[in-house]
Amino acid sequence: MKHMAWIVVVTIASFFWMPGSADAHHGYAAFDTRAVLTFTGTVSEFHWTNPHCIVDLDVKDDQGKVRTWHGEMSSPVHLAPKGWTPTTLESGDKITVTGYPAKNNVPSIWVTKILLPDGKELRAEAETKEPPR
Repeated sequence: MKHMAWIVVVTIASFFWMPGSADAHHGYAAFDTRAVLTFTGTVSEFHWTNPHCIVDLDVKDDQGKVRTWHGEMSSPVHLAPKGWTPTTLESGDKITVTGYPAKNNVPSIWVTKILLPDGKELRAEAETKEPPR
């Protein structure tokens, strides 16, 4: 009986612990949340997938050289209530992206918002609040 009570306590405690640990995985640790970057590029691919939606963009630098940027967002379940769908971004769309650049100087960004070709702005962060700075 003691053994069964312990199993029940541990099981109930795990339900309170799991959401926090699952959310910890989706942090902004790889991105510099003190720097905000905005640029325009052409969508090469959009992946409506878990655990993160991804947009790949071809961006021209000052010398006209094209560099592919990897834009990371939250999951479809977080983006859908903000107006996102699997066809929100299509290959060839020219969009403006705002977000936090990667800390390791690779062309990667945590997307916070996107300005669509029709001028509509869509928010992309996982939560309603900005990450801690």
